[in-house]
Amino acid sequence: MKRNIFISSALFVMMLFLGSCVKEYTCQCVMTYSGQVGLPEPVTRDYPIKDTKKEASNKCKANSRTYQDGAITTVEDCDLW
Repeated sequence: MKRNIFISSALFVMMLFLGSCVKEYTCQCVMTYSGQVGLPEPVTRDYPIKDTKKEASNKCKANSRTYQDGAITTVEDCDLW
């Protein structure tokens, strides 16, 4: 009887622990422009990612890029916020 209660309690705690690993995080990307006069100020975009913290961070950082269009360089730097 005690063993069944222990197993049930252990399973319940594991389900709570595993269920709480996946959360919604905010990925913030800042786009900065350079190479010419009169370009826009940096622009910030936020969007949600629902995953574990490590995977959310990896997905968010994967959006960081540098774009080149003639003399204009756009740097998009993304990180969890």
